Amino acid sequence: MSERATILVVEDDPAQREQLAGFLRGLATEVIEAGDAAAARTLLFSWTVDVVVTDLQLPGDSGLDLLRTAREANPLLDFIVITAYGTVENAVEAMRLGAFDFLEKPLDLDLLELRIRRVLKMRKLDREVRLLRDRLRERIDIEGFVAESGAMQEVLSVVRRVAPTGTTILILGESGTGKERVAEAIHAQSPRADGPYVRVNCAALPEGLLETELFGHVKGAFTGAHADRVGRFEEADGGTLLLDEIGEISPNVQVKLLRVLQEKEIVRVGDNIARSVDVRVIAATNRDLEQDVQDGRFREDLFYRIQVIGLVIPPLRERREDIAALIPLLLDRFARDSGTGARHISREAHDLLLGYSFPGNVRELMNILERAVILSTGEQIGIGDLPERVSRPPESETAEAQLDGRSLPELIEEIERRAIRRAMAESGDVKARAARSLGLPERVLRYKLKKYDL
Repeated sequence: MSERATILVVEDDPAQREQLAGFLRGLATEVIEAGDAAAARTLLFSWTVDVVVTDLQLPGDSGLDLLRTAREANPLLDFIVITAYGTVENAVEAMRLGAFDFLEKPLDLDLLELRIRRVLKMRKLDREVRLLRDRLRERIDIEGFVAESGAMQEVLSVVRRVAPTGTTILILGESGTGKERVAEAIHAQSPRADGPYVRVNCAALPEGLLETELFGHVKGAFTGAHADRVGRFEEADGGTLLLDEIGEISPNVQVKLLRVLQEKEIVRVGDNIARSVDVRVIAATNRDLEQDVQDGRFREDLFYRIQVIGLVIPPLRERREDIAALIPLLLDRFARDSGTGARHISREAHDLLLGYSFPGNVRELMNILERAVILSTGEQIGIGDLPERVSRPPESETAEAQLDGRSLPELIEEIERRAIRRAMAESGDVKARAARSLGLPERVLRYKLKKYDL
């Protein structure tokens, strides 16, 4: 057996117990022994046991009594019950109590070995499933994020560490990478989660309107100011304020914003009264703010004030593992929203999406898949359901443009990954057949499947 398991043998006859234990040790298992149910329960408290092989007839409590009490304490414990007095009633009762199997004496050792191997294989699969669920939960436990790529896992790791603090954060990344989603996640994971979350798109408002939007105004401050108005900083008091596209704000507003961050108080437009605010500020932009500082377009002191912690969201083309993980999730969501049955994607269409550069990032992927779900006439989305820019990319999207700045080893790995994925699909996941089609020894293919987590 590939992994050493621990088996508890419970048998009151010393000779039979020794024979059975010796046979099981020959299967590369750790074996401990007990002569009755009481001794077995003591061992179960002090050992991590995978399987209990117990006789039905024991002095004192029976094997069924042991099965009942042990599984109440540990529902994951597996039992194989053996007896020289096999009856349908006993077998039914053993299975009802959760026994994996029920065997009659004299034991067929080959059959016992088969049952032991089967139960240990099932336990191994259960452990792997639980491990995968735990790993998946870790990767999507922040506001539903999917982070199969190392780059996004690192981003979420930083989010987990900085969210409980009150520090100011600057999120950088191309449009459509999910900067606002990351900001929402930081707020949701912070002690301010029950407070307000307020977003301001700084690029959507001219300077005069942005100032009053952020800080508010008093009645009569300017033409049309017929009443006092609370600004977004006051609205976000006790919570989080996202200043989206902060690189677009004017020098005048930059000065006032810096004062608010330093003094933690605002002054409404047209007023001279300072009002204290308790706000955590998160800023986001797709601009290169360091270059803007060098060019004099953005204040250096404000830059360092907002970038106490800097988070860079990588573009989708640099985290293709996330594309593969997002595709089925998004297809399922859009299929449910639209009421259609198109929830699957062909291998060819899938590979095209993996090879596409996604200048619009996650937002573009969502647009492509939602469109495909709506327009698809069958249950499977094919190449014809994808936009022409994906199915027939311009020459600049092919050849050299596909390098995406990656190194030669990275490109070779990507080609290997695609070739292996296609060979496995065409062979019906039969490794020997796929290895032959790739011209590889099967052991090499197994190594690469593990290496690329395919």
